[in-house]
Amino acid sequence: MDAVWDGLREALRLIFHGDAELRDIAMRTVVVSGSATLLAMAAGVPAGYALARSRFPGRTVVLSLVNTGMGVPPIVVGLIVWLMLVRSGPFGSLELIYTKRAMVIAQFVIAAPLVMGFTAAAVQALPRELPDMLATLGAGRLRTLWLLAREAQLGVLAAVMAGFGAVISEVGASMVVGGNLANQTRVLTTAISTETSRGETASAIALGLILLAMMFAVNFVLTLAQQRRAR
Repeated sequence: MDAVWDGLREALRLIFHGDAELRDIAMRTVVVSGSATLLAMAAGVPAGYALARSRFPGRTVVLSLVNTGMGVPPIVVGLIVWLMLVRSGPFGSLELIYTKRAMVIAQFVIAAPLVMGFTAAAVQALPRELPDMLATLGAGRLRTLWLLAREAQLGVLAAVMAGFGAVISEVGASMVVGGNLANQTRVLTTAISTETSRGETASAIALGLILLAMMFAVNFVLTLAQQRRAR
């Protein structure tokens, strides 16, 4: 318990003294994970909708691949992206390895199946006759898509929360493709790993508390929007 209280005091000290390194690490975490989540939303929500409403040969296989992707260990994702981006890999000439962009790519690969799978499940839960009903009432194609998205909003917001929570809390993929370079690619999770390996327990706990507070703040806003929609 002493270590926890020491970590809490260290967290408060770092926050209220405006520690520059902590600010950079926290902002880098927000930028990397936020960008990955937004990209996952841009790709995963339309793909999830299409997967839920389309009927084609092999659809069950595709859904199974998406559901499998939702549970792939981040360290495996990091390894695959590393193999693609390392200098000897197919995209090595882009020189993305050990950069924030490589971390965004890896986190996108982690979040996209979650967003797609949750969105597909939310859309599938809607009444199958709803699109035809909307069309009968005069809604055009785009209007129908918009109304269906609104009806599935609770599930879509849950998809965003799942995707963001998965990427901001992962450490394996970020460590593998980002390298945990100080002042360049170090984020809160990799900083916690580094401080723990150094025996700096108080600093590690402080960083962990800050990460939890950040996750709570984002999820609180999304949950507030979700519950307002539910009412």
